[in-house]
Amino acid sequence: MTRATLVQQRLLVLFLIGLLLLFSPLTLRFDMLGHWLGIPLLTLYLFAAWALIIAIAAAILARSRS
Repeated sequence: MTRATLVQQRLLVLFLIGLLLLFSPLTLRFDMLGHWLGIPLLTLYLFAAWALIIAIAAAILARSRS
């Protein structure tokens, strides 16, 4: 496999994991849990998942350039 194909596959898997993290019944569980320091846990979860997806995508792309 070429390096570009591996990068594409990794990004596709990351996309699918992102869909599961952001649009699954898991998000509903955080909506019911309440608040932490006055911030809804659903909001914290969504921002943390979003930041994690971006960080992993950046790591995949940075690794592919070297």
